[in-house]
Amino acid sequence: MSLHNAINGFSIGPHKLSNGLLVAPMAGLTDRPTRNLLRKMGAGLAVAEMLTSDTSLWNSRKSQLRLPHADDLAPVSVQIAGNDPQQMAQAAQANVALGAQIIDINMGCPAKKVLKKAAGSALLAHPDLVADILRAVVAAVDVPVTLKIRTGSTPEQRNGVDIARIAEDAGISALAVHGRTRECAFKGAVEFDTIAAIKQAIAIPVIANGDIQTPEQAKQILEYTHADGLMIGRAIQGNPWIFQQIHHYLRTGQHLEAPTAEAKWQVIQQHLKGIHGLYGDPMGPRIARKHVAAYLPEKHIRQSFNQLSTASEQLRFLQQFNVHTADKHNNQAA
Repeated sequence: MSLHNAINGFSIGPHKLSNGLLVAPMAGLTDRPTRNLLRKMGAGLAVAEMLTSDTSLWNSRKSQLRLPHADDLAPVSVQIAGNDPQQMAQAAQANVALGAQIIDINMGCPAKKVLKKAAGSALLAHPDLVADILRAVVAAVDVPVTLKIRTGSTPEQRNGVDIARIAEDAGISALAVHGRTRECAFKGAVEFDTIAAIKQAIAIPVIANGDIQTPEQAKQILEYTHADGLMIGRAIQGNPWIFQQIHHYLRTGQHLEAPTAEAKWQVIQQHLKGIHGLYGDPMGPRIARKHVAAYLPEKHIRQSFNQLSTASEQLRFLQQFNVHTADKHNNQAA
């Protein structure tokens, strides 16, 4: 079976995804407009931003925006984080009641504020607690439960294979593995040996994650680890076309032709309007800055954009930038 056909046969429980290319949940980046855009651009699944398992904190605007919503594209996957099995189970049930079709458990986040609460990747040092949490959540809901982990706590304590076996025994439906330890955070090279070993050790789908930025890397990692799918994180910034690029490369061995200036504008405009619509004024234009910055190649253009405070100003600026870019390209081609 070709790599392209392999990732196109990806399922999580009863949900047959269009493919095994997933969007990593990233707090502050993969909000609903971004997830829906990436789904339309070829991602098989986009997991929602991490949500605390403490439901008493869900009244905040930030948490409300991360809960399942009618605008989410199915299947709806929501990620929860915490360290108390019963609280995690209750959070899973609450999300399912709101429309979640997949519950994802975060045991991979290396952020200090998460580690301070003994959640995220801090849990990897406590296999018994991992087992208790996974069993409690799986038993609490009738939808698939997935898990995101790292390769271990430290380079000297890479227990990813052991955690993977615990996950499979607990009834987890799919496992995403970031190829760094908790201690490594996002520093240093990603190692895929542990992911390859995990794939050999368990039968449930394994998703490789970590610094996958090009179609060539995607192909190499699939070949090396034999993973069932890939999870793309920071590489989505400024390049929502990455899923189409990987699809095309796996199918043909050739690079997909770069989008035209007009095609880029249509996507950026869709992204920007989604952000403005979700957050409103004045937050929408502020939040749009970090998303749009990745699309803009030059520092002085980003600085000019960041001075704009209204949705209409931002859209007008980007439309003018698009026209200028298209004219410049046409003049060079003439």
